[in-house]
Amino acid sequence: MTIKEFFSFRQNKFFWVNLIAMIVVVALVLFGVLKGLDIYTRHGEAVVVPNVKGMGVTEAEKMFRNQGLTCIVSDSSYVKNLPAGCILEHNPAAGQKVKEGRTIYLTINTLNVPLQIVPDVADNSSMRQAQARLLATGFKLAENEYIAGEKDWVYGVKYKGRTLTNGEKVPVGSTLTLIVGDGGALAQESDSTNTETTGSVSSGDSATDDSWF
Repeated sequence: MTIKEFFSFRQNKFFWVNLIAMIVVVALVLFGVLKGLDIYTRHGEAVVVPNVKGMGVTEAEKMFRNQGLTCIVSDSSYVKNLPAGCILEHNPAAGQKVKEGRTIYLTINTLNVPLQIVPDVADNSSMRQAQARLLATGFKLAENEYIAGEKDWVYGVKYKGRTLTNGEKVPVGSTLTLIVGDGGALAQESDSTNTETTGSVSSGDSATDDSWF
């Protein structure tokens, strides 16, 4: 076979046989690679992420395990109206389709209530001012405790029966008690003034009597 005959496309049967064979081999290789990738990545197989908001971590783990998924706690936040340890959010979110074996990241309600500084209202605020500041900060208020002192003046703040110091922290949303003056100090001062006046008058009468004798 001459070179001219070999490169004659129309007359060279070996060329066409080889070309067709190469195309078939390449097609089979590509098909095998794509099929292998589908099997490896589980193409077309998806699991719907269940909604586990409000559940405990143990309960959520069981539900995810039944779906072929895993979960880990990745973050925490604080919501005072929800139980400690319950799930607040998860990523991917509920309803999304993911591959089996995917890890779901959970955000739970913190197990420990965070602490907050009590505003400084002792000896510098009236009852109304103190109540407004504490309520605005998120604290709750119990019935006032009254002591002898200037009326409606705040002398201290109590938490669970203990008087707090300036800058002390208590759990967020705690119930506090204001120590408020009931005006008794003014009455005592008035009584003291009356006693001094009466004493002066009596002393003067005694002096007059002595001088008369």
